[in-house]
Amino acid sequence: MASFGNYIKTNRENKGWSQTEFGAKVKINTPAVSKIENDRKRFPVAKLELLAQLFQLDYNQVKDLYFADKFAKEAYEYNCSDNIFKVAENQSTYIKAVNAKQGKLKF
Repeated sequence: MASFGNYIKTNRENKGWSQTEFGAKVKINTPAVSKIENDRKRFPVAKLELLAQLFQLDYNQVKDLYFADKFAKEAYEYNCSDNIFKVAENQSTYIKAVNAKQGKLKF
């Protein structure tokens, strides 16, 4: 699997867009696009939905890839064990359960 920046680069190239053309479509300047594609800068999370639309991809898939890449890089940066991913999965399940809305009961 590649980084999120590489994922953007591959999809951009598949569309035949230069970095400048792509940058104009997502309102990011060309030097920033280069930094994003080379993993020196993060793609703005607020533009993920636009990115999915431009590449004609499922938004949830794009969002999952973005956050998986972010989490994996941070885990690596802090030298976490591989167990961190199981712990994160358990934590996610817990957060979902705590924040689940209960339906109304009819008596």
